[in-house]
Amino acid sequence: MTPTWTLTLAIALVSALLAGVVSALLARASATASTRVRLAAAETERDVLRDRVVDLEASVADSAETSAALAPVREALTRVERHVDRIDRERVDQFAAVREALVRVGESSDAVGREAASIAGSLRASSVRGSWGEVQLRRVLEASGMLHRCDFDTQVSLPHPAGGVVRPDAIVALPGGRRCALDAKAPMERFLAAQAADLPDAERAQHLRAHADALAGHVKALAGKAYWRAIEPAPEFVIAFVPSEPVLAVALDHRPGLVEEALDARVVLASPATLHAVLRALAFAWQQDALADNARELLAVGAELHSRIGTLAEHTGRLGRSLRSSVEAYNKFVGTLESRVLITARSMRDLGTGGDEIGSPPAVEATPRVLTAPELIAPEMSDPRGVAAEPSAQEQDALRPRLEVSGAGR
Repeated sequence: MTPTWTLTLAIALVSALLAGVVSALLARASATASTRVRLAAAETERDVLRDRVVDLEASVADSAETSAALAPVREALTRVERHVDRIDRERVDQFAAVREALVRVGESSDAVGREAASIAGSLRASSVRGSWGEVQLRRVLEASGMLHRCDFDTQVSLPHPAGGVVRPDAIVALPGGRRCALDAKAPMERFLAAQAADLPDAERAQHLRAHADALAGHVKALAGKAYWRAIEPAPEFVIAFVPSEPVLAVALDHRPGLVEEALDARVVLASPATLHAVLRALAFAWQQDALADNARELLAVGAELHSRIGTLAEHTGRLGRSLRSSVEAYNKFVGTLESRVLITARSMRDLGTGGDEIGSPPAVEATPRVLTAPELIAPEMSDPRGVAAEPSAQEQDALRPRLEVSGAGR
């Protein structure tokens, strides 16, 4: 080992030693500084914790008072929470029930749709549509208070003067022996076609115009049948019954002059409400006609009663005259008895034949009451309305008997 290397090694060792000493001194100084920093931080944290402890002690005191004050609110909130929970459970049950009800409604709607489609398909057949119209017509007639085969007849075949046979759907009896024909076969094919859900507006309007034209054609066909000529006496028109209000209303909307056209053709278009009002008015006319018949019958019965009272008055007069004759004959008998028979009987008693005293029978002094009422003293009627004719002077003398009491001793 050379001296130079030894010297270098020694210098390195000394330098390392010096560096260690310096490092130790620096580390100690750094540890002391960090200790001071930690100590300052701990003191600061201690102060903060002290403040927080004070604050917590104050807040705990306040919280105790607040808790005591809010105890009723806490109980109320607990009840509300339980009530809300119950409502939530009930709402879930209700939603389930509503869901089931909506399912049933949907199924019912589907069933109604299928039935409506089936009915619409059936009504497109003329025979089914005619039967339905006849049933509706009969229901309106019966709802108006009319009786089948009394106030109206259905499906009556009648010979027509022009030849052939006609058969109106119904014939209604009118006051005065008249009758009126009703027809219930209204066209509805194009109206039903216009009710499709997925139909464009233009095509729907076209169907409705065609429906109005079909109803106008039906009116012309009814006018050509001239039912009134087959059921004379009858008013010169026929009632075309349209079984549904919308069917007629739609036709009038798309053809406003249809009513005037029908009236010119002697056809009256009638919906159920209109026909019901007409039949109600007709029932009132029947009531008035029945009242007039009753009044005429009452007048005839009154005239007959007046005539019979006159006959009774005549018999009463005869009875009075008979009573007067009887009283006169009785009084004559009493007079003869007193003036002829009793005098002789008293003479025999005076001669000593014996016997009791014979009394004289009394005379009848009562007379029949004189008839004074005009109806009783005028039995014959010359006026057809029941007014009695004036009696003659001889009839008046005969109807006023005055009985005279005959004196005894005739």
